[in-house]
Amino acid sequence: MKKTIIPILCIVFSGLVSKVTAQNDFEIVKNVDIFISVLNELNDKYADEISPGELTQTAIKAMLKSLDPYTVYYPESEIESYRMRNTSESGDVDITLKEIGKQLVITEMVEDGPSAKAGLRVGDRILSVNGQSSENRGIEAVNIAMSGQPNTTYSVEVFRPTDGKNLTFKVKREKVKLPNIPYSGIIGDKVGYIKLNQFLEKAGSEVYEAFNKLKDEGMEYLIIDLRDNGGGLLGEAVNIIDLFVGKDVTVVETKGKIAEMNNIYKTRNVAVDADIPIVVLVNEHSASASEIVSGTLQDLDRAVIVGHKSFGKGLVQKVYSMDYNTSMKITVSKYYIPSGRCVQNIEYFDRDTTKGGYKIPDSLAVAYKTKNGRTVYDKGGVEPDVAVPEERVPEVLSALIEEQAIFDFANDYRAKHETIPEADKFFVDDALYNEFLQYLKTNKYTYTTALEKKLEELKSAAEEEKSFSGIQNAYNQLKTQLGNLKTQELTTYKSDIARVLTQEIVSRYYYSTGKLINSLHHDSYIETAKSVLLNPSRYKSILSPKK
Repeated sequence: MKKTIIPILCIVFSGLVSKVTAQNDFEIVKNVDIFISVLNELNDKYADEISPGELTQTAIKAMLKSLDPYTVYYPESEIESYRMRNTSESGDVDITLKEIGKQLVITEMVEDGPSAKAGLRVGDRILSVNGQSSENRGIEAVNIAMSGQPNTTYSVEVFRPTDGKNLTFKVKREKVKLPNIPYSGIIGDKVGYIKLNQFLEKAGSEVYEAFNKLKDEGMEYLIIDLRDNGGGLLGEAVNIIDLFVGKDVTVVETKGKIAEMNNIYKTRNVAVDADIPIVVLVNEHSASASEIVSGTLQDLDRAVIVGHKSFGKGLVQKVYSMDYNTSMKITVSKYYIPSGRCVQNIEYFDRDTTKGGYKIPDSLAVAYKTKNGRTVYDKGGVEPDVAVPEERVPEVLSALIEEQAIFDFANDYRAKHETIPEADKFFVDDALYNEFLQYLKTNKYTYTTALEKKLEELKSAAEEEKSFSGIQNAYNQLKTQLGNLKTQELTTYKSDIARVLTQEIVSRYYYSTGKLINSLHHDSYIETAKSVLLNPSRYKSILSPKK
């Protein structure tokens, strides 16, 4: 068997060699030959039996890892799961699981999704799927067990802590289409707001419809929220830009090694509104198509960008079918926005990608000009015209989130209250906050602050030096004082804690959309955007070149 496998493999590789020989690529021919030689020597002389297929897959994956994270090889064994994930052949898993301790807990659900219809709730602990225990299986394995053909069913057993008992539900699988726009509306001062979560099919037409509806409601200013939008279809990004700029304007250009990947995308229609003041919100998770929209509107001086620098993904991929029922998704080009800059943040080639890649330093950033002559740079990602200061999360709030105290209280509240006011009208008042404080005492939630950790490090160091007895009284006093300070922080940071607690409770009734609507009341990005839009001279100044 050993002697027959490798010659066959050599014939396969020889076919590759013949193809690249036609391209006079000596380096490829030489290194393929070296690889075959290594595989032959291992097959003949290695002490144990080898698996040529596994070794080859390992080599391929290691090779691609040196390029970029978006170029991926799919062996035959993974093709079916890839198709299920990327076609309509599978029903969607509409819940988000998180491993808390040794349990898989539902932390998010899709509104009106099959799981919600079946009766599952956030906070439920998954015990089994189709009778098979979820213990030690991991999130991915449980998600696969819940996946399947639409209109088929699966059973899931959960433990519901608020009821203190196990429950079993039948879930009917179905395709779940998450909305491109979860919410749009007037958010005061004639400011329209459109939250765009993704650029999937019909995103452009949905933005068009939402925009016209807001205009009918008296909108005079517009905020387009692209925060946490990871992208989608390039064509939909072009369609959205088409709404706000003139006809036949270059939006984005893709450039690659092969001619068919070199394309110029332009607007095709007369603008629906070429004058309305626009602010686009971006953050570090706004990527790809989000960066085309925000970067192009910035380059054309059509909108003010507010927030934090975007992710920086300027690479385009295409999936190619290959021999033996395998496929490969390959980065085939980069895209460039109107000023000529590419928003790609990391140059993977010839860099040590094991350390997170190479980020463009300011000293190497190249200057480009917008339509009005403003200077912009290719530092990777889209830099905002107006930055929103980083919000410091109080340590006590981080601890309450990490320890699941807020999460668990929201579940407990949902179990005791069938309804609450509308998402934008519900808030945690003093009485409910005091109820939360009592809940913390009853359930003995504890956390350790950074100062307490430093104090324990000091104690350990003193004990090693055998000098702790000399500082023990001071240590005890300081430990007590830090404990009192920690209790006071629940009052000091009451507004921050109550805000997060409010949103967590709202999400139990109105899901992620309700949480979004509630958050608009105290969103620093929105406040900054309004301060720009409602000050015409400032808006105009930002879009004008510096003198």
